[in-house]
Amino acid sequence: MDGHPIDNLMKTTMEHIKEMVDVNTIVGDIIESKDGSMIIPISKVSFGFASGGSEFNLGDPKEDKIKYPFGGGSGAGVTVKPMAFLVIKNESVKLLPVEYESSVDKAIDSIPQIFEMIKSLTNKSKDTKTCCETETKE
Repeated sequence: MDGHPIDNLMKTTMEHIKEMVDVNTIVGDIIESKDGSMIIPISKVSFGFASGGSEFNLGDPKEDKIKYPFGGGSGAGVTVKPMAFLVIKNESVKLLPVEYESSVDKAIDSIPQIFEMIKSLTNKSKDTKTCCETETKE
């Protein structure tokens, strides 16, 4: 055992936390759907860590070499909260949050979808006019 026992205690605890939390915990594995779109989950990871100890004086103060026994403990907590999903379909990329702060945020997030719907409707109406115009000319 090198150094003080509290050092080893903290080192062991941090190594175990490091094993639990890696980049795949924050940005999850890609999920592919049947229509070819890819969904990537994004999470928020929070963790806390505490460690402490104490030495007990059980030796005789008259002795030159007093060995103090050590008692200690450590603990850690990890929280993984899903925050959003990154959806990639064809050439479009959308970030879909799990929660919205307010209804205004949700409305602002919906604006690109509304524009896409309007764009597709106007393209369909142009295609319909072109189709009908060619039929009447013949």
